[in-house]
Amino acid sequence: MAAGAEYGLKKIVWQRIKDTLIADCRKSEVWKILILDRFTTRLLSSCCKMSNLMSEGITIVEDLHKNREPVLEMKAIYFMRPTAECIDAFINDFKPKPKYKAAYVFFTDYCPDDLFDKMKKNCAKHIKVCKEINISFLPLEAQVFICENTEAFKSIYTPSSQDRDQTLETIANQIVTLCATLEEYPGVRYKKDSALGSKLAELVDNKLAQHYELDDNSKKKDKTPAQLLIVDRALDPVSPILHELTYQAMAYDLIPIKDNTYEYKVKDGSKKEALLNEEDELWVKLRHMHIAEVTEQIPKLVKEISAGREEKKQADGKITIGGLSQLMKKMPGFRKQMTQKTVHISLAEDLMNHYQKNVEKLCKAEQDLAVGADAEGQKVKDPMRTLLPVLLHPHDTTDKIRAVLLYIFSLNGTTAENLNKLIQHVKIEDESGYILNWKHLGVPILSTPSMFSFRKPSRRDRSDKETYNVSRWTPVIKDIMEDAVENKLEVKDWPYQSECPSVWNGSRAVSLFPVSARQKHKGSSPDDLRSGSRLIIFVLGGVCYSEMRCAYEVTHANKSCEVIIGSTHILTPRGLLEDIYKLGKQPMESFNIEEKP
Repeated sequence: MAAGAEYGLKKIVWQRIKDTLIADCRKSEVWKILILDRFTTRLLSSCCKMSNLMSEGITIVEDLHKNREPVLEMKAIYFMRPTAECIDAFINDFKPKPKYKAAYVFFTDYCPDDLFDKMKKNCAKHIKVCKEINISFLPLEAQVFICENTEAFKSIYTPSSQDRDQTLETIANQIVTLCATLEEYPGVRYKKDSALGSKLAELVDNKLAQHYELDDNSKKKDKTPAQLLIVDRALDPVSPILHELTYQAMAYDLIPIKDNTYEYKVKDGSKKEALLNEEDELWVKLRHMHIAEVTEQIPKLVKEISAGREEKKQADGKITIGGLSQLMKKMPGFRKQMTQKTVHISLAEDLMNHYQKNVEKLCKAEQDLAVGADAEGQKVKDPMRTLLPVLLHPHDTTDKIRAVLLYIFSLNGTTAENLNKLIQHVKIEDESGYILNWKHLGVPILSTPSMFSFRKPSRRDRSDKETYNVSRWTPVIKDIMEDAVENKLEVKDWPYQSECPSVWNGSRAVSLFPVSARQKHKGSSPDDLRSGSRLIIFVLGGVCYSEMRCAYEVTHANKSCEVIIGSTHILTPRGLLEDIYKLGKQPMESFNIEEKP
């Protein structure tokens, strides 16, 4: 297994697949074909390699939706979502003539009766096994999962959406498969006054109860010492808009990274690509560091590379990517490791160039507006004075929109007159939806005579923590994680969806995450962190990279509790602004946010 998949969600998912899908097929010694749909292709890619599948007797991996040559002497394993599209493709493989000797069918989750009956009617004699293995989420990182549903944002937040209820139903099913994979039956809580959170919590709680009633093999029908907190995007509109300066978040904000692929240039002008994922141990080590700390690492990395040379030369403090390439050729044994270092030196340089050129000028104003105080702790009395320098500077339109939003969020909404002036100043009169459509999320954009209906959550005092002046903001979700772990979440603000064991009664004297004798704590390695209990947080409407980082930080600080965070999809600032803009628009209308140079 890859280094990044040796622990956490990815390891658990791969083990589950081996224990079900592969174990059932291993009884036959014959090599088999594995047929996947688009989702299960991504699922398997996230937690294993082709070599892992080969060692389990799978010799070929095929796409369910593409034309394939018949291989009548081989048995086929179908791993797919229980959708009409997948069922029809499966039936076409066996009618009028079968393409394979037999079919072993595994669904990611519950197959609706009508689809099951259709499949049974057409292909019953060819099906040797048919099971639901309850994995309909993607393990994106060791402690992060997504539902892989980018359309969910539109379905949930579009006014008078026709498919909101169906979308919530689907998401609830996916969350239940996560809990089943983790063998958890958690207490479910939601943020008070969140209608969407309340609805989703009810769906999840009911489906969990149904799952553990139906699952005859389950040994965990009683609630486990875990909690599932459900929040929606309105809880914290600031974090996904702010310029975040930790390595991973900054990279996905400022660099055009698609499918986790970073493109960079080498000395001869040619382009190379690098995958930013948990296969890269250096990426795992660096991703949550502040960019200032990452850049401090560069001289050390260069020194390590230089140490491998037979002839050491005195470096003048500067080294080019081309120079590193020459060094690599002389050290073939360390090629992979050196490539990773070269990639991160290049990426860090790219990020620092963006920072010095543009972002640095924005950060102080953004932080002052988000935190409500300057670096010296003095309260910002007039947010407009903080905003004006950003509006007057020739920043690109997107950055000005982000600053205007932070200004509005800081005031819990502004007047219609002021809002119109801001929209005119940024010159987005025809694209005002970038700002106005936040109201569909329940975020106040226009102030009202009484703002008692929307109060900002009280924040933890972190004044004793050492931070960079340009990175003083802490995502709201981190406060919630820490309060949950310490059993400080007030029931009046975070009601339970159903009755829970007394350990969750809100008493601060009782540890929320007791360590049982069966689960005794052994240490602080990634695997050992699972020996305590779990806090699962689901953010409806997208989760940003800074919030993902918080799950790791809180886990590291509380050794006996693992925090897992998940969402419908991953947010970047520009992607979120586009999603917001489209909420109030017809399909034909579009506007592209200009890219940074």
